[in-house]
Amino acid sequence: MTAELVGVIVLGAALAGFVQGLSGFGFSMTAMSIWAWALEPRLAAALAVFGSLTGQLLSAATVRRGFGWRRLAPFLAGGLAGLPLGLWILPRLDVPLFKATLGAILLVVCPLMFVAPRLPAVRRGGRAGDALAGAAGGLLGGLGGITGVVPALWCTVRGFAKDEQRAVVQNFNLAMLAIAFAGYLATGLVDRAMLPLFAIVAPAMLVPALLGARLYIGISEQAFRRIVLGLLTASGAAMLVASVPILLRR
Repeated sequence: MTAELVGVIVLGAALAGFVQGLSGFGFSMTAMSIWAWALEPRLAAALAVFGSLTGQLLSAATVRRGFGWRRLAPFLAGGLAGLPLGLWILPRLDVPLFKATLGAILLVVCPLMFVAPRLPAVRRGGRAGDALAGAAGGLLGGLGGITGVVPALWCTVRGFAKDEQRAVVQNFNLAMLAIAFAGYLATGLVDRAMLPLFAIVAPAMLVPALLGARLYIGISEQAFRRIVLGLLTASGAAMLVASVPILLRR
């Protein structure tokens, strides 16, 4: 692997680590928006799942505030149902079309959700809605470690408090990413040639993740929502930029 590709991996890991440390999720979205320019999709997905899982393990001690198994359980149940489908689809996936679709959804939904705190919270759906959000997160997790997007958006619409949302999303991500990575190992998606690249991703994301976690402590709930939604919007734009030219050349 060339020095340029190593640089791309380091850059993606560092920026994504900071995002995850600050928001509690978003590593895969941020990293994939950078790695998609230079890395083969399956390699990018494996690195994204590994890096996101590493970040979740590093920040696991910060999710105790506002945490409750009763709140988390439907998300996990849905995630366990959706994850196997994502693992099955990944080897068969038209990656550029997937990125373009997901990017378009984020660009439409996330700006609208900037006004969500000023709207009445969604009261319908309850635990069934939580499970459906978890299933979507599990599906996307199997496709490339993007476990937190749908649950985070759903938590925002439901009006969860900052710490409660962070606790749900981080614990959900930790469980789904661990299972997704195990699935990658079991299906042979991760091989020995990737091990040196994992050794690059882990230290590259460590300091930025810790820095993001420190900034989170002093941030207001309104600012937290704006930052997370802004980062998701930017990720969606980057995915479209990376994928639309490929689709237009078909």
